[in-house]
Amino acid sequence: MIMESQTVNVAVQVKTSPKDFFLHLLGMVALYASAISFLMIVFSMINFYVPDPLQQGDYYRNTGLREQIRGSLSALIVFFPVFLFVNNFLRKSYEIAPEKRNLSVRKWLIYFTLFVAALVMMGYLVSAIYSFLGGELTRQFGLKVLSIFFVAGSIFGYYLNDVRKYNTE
Repeated sequence: MIMESQTVNVAVQVKTSPKDFFLHLLGMVALYASAISFLMIVFSMINFYVPDPLQQGDYYRNTGLREQIRGSLSALIVFFPVFLFVNNFLRKSYEIAPEKRNLSVRKWLIYFTLFVAALVMMGYLVSAIYSFLGGELTRQFGLKVLSIFFVAGSIFGYYLNDVRKYNTE
């Protein structure tokens, strides 16, 4: 009599600890703050280097743009390394305990991020079409839309790939 070896996949239920909750939340907040800061820098650079012909020579506008770049760069310098550190820490914890990838807080935050990224991209697409139909599509606006699609699309693609790769449901 030959006995066949059978493997049984048992889903391990892991409870979310306060540490897990706050690390995942910190990672997502740092991601959002980094994305917003980066986009504010890009928008300010577009406004500075591709000025609106009706607003050229405005000393106060240029000073305000420099201030906005300085503030956004300060936030990016703080938040992006925090995002990288937290994500690296979480990635190492997933290698040790792969079942932590199925934490409900992680899934909720990832799906919320996918939702927000999709809404941002759709909103800017509606805005681009509205401006185009009104005859007001400028180089500034086009560059800003492209930068939004790049950032939101990158975030959306990264987390969608993560969901597809590690989806156990």
